Amino acid sequence: MNNITIGIPRSLFYYYYGTLWKYFFKELNVKTILSPKTTPIIMKLGTDLANDEMCLSFKNYLGHIKYLEDKCDYILVPRIDNYSINDQTCTNFLAAFDIVSNFIKTPILNYNISFTNHETEEFAFYVIGSALGFSKSNIMRAYYKAKEFEKEEKRAKERLNERKLKSNKKKILVVGHPYNLYDGMIGEPIIKFLEKADVEVLYSDAFPESLTSKLSKHLSNTLYFKYSKENIGAIELVKNYIDGVVFLTTFPCGLDSLVNELVMRRISLPYLNLVIDDMTGTGGIETRLESFLDILEERSMKHE
Repeated sequence: MNNITIGIPRSLFYYYYGTLWKYFFKELNVKTILSPKTTPIIMKLGTDLANDEMCLSFKNYLGHIKYLEDKCDYILVPRIDNYSINDQTCTNFLAAFDIVSNFIKTPILNYNISFTNHETEEFAFYVIGSALGFSKSNIMRAYYKAKEFEKEEKRAKERLNERKLKSNKKKILVVGHPYNLYDGMIGEPIIKFLEKADVEVLYSDAFPESLTSKLSKHLSNTLYFKYSKENIGAIELVKNYIDGVVFLTTFPCGLDSLVNELVMRRISLPYLNLVIDDMTGTGGIETRLESFLDILEERSMKHE
């Protein structure tokens, strides 16, 4: 099995589980290939495969899948349903395997996570390790080692956010899913613009999940989408330390269109709602960001 290569799309699942995958396969001495940052070519590959009702983030994911075709022996495509009855994921996380398997020729390496069906993450990694021919002891050793690295990297991101909260600069919390926040064509240009404007950017995914999920109840006690709860809980956690919030989503995300609208009606902080689609130009986004920063500056002057 040392001669095989696993393709990992740098989109969607990757921004939640990339560290875990990286070290798991590294511990098993399995070679991986990661698709590059999103480019216009990759995005077009995805939009050509997608239908109009798919959100831009999922179109992007399909583009990364297509890019990896014929470049590896397997492409890793999980099916992730839920982490409990009250911690559901997006339907795209559940449907990705079935959609991808209809157009890709490269074999798919797949695992399921559904706590309501007793399919845990630990068992999921045993499944893919077994499919690659490894023993249970080697698989479990690699999994637990990878979890240690994942925990360390997550804590490093949290510490960076903590340091930013102590800054004297303007502080903006960017609320969005990591596959949007860190994507080369979706979130990265926005983050770079804000940082160039000397703004301290905090990421909604870089706080302790157990804490943000619990705090989300202050904004909605009926929400059952795992990642949405963690996002909005971050607002509640830092609301007294930041100057404003930027909501970043892609059109037409069903979860965000519901959750963000609900939250924007319930917070007292200044906010900007950015919805990105495949027709969005950077010029219009930058103009809106400039206006938002002007509003924050004017507010700060009034409070001096």
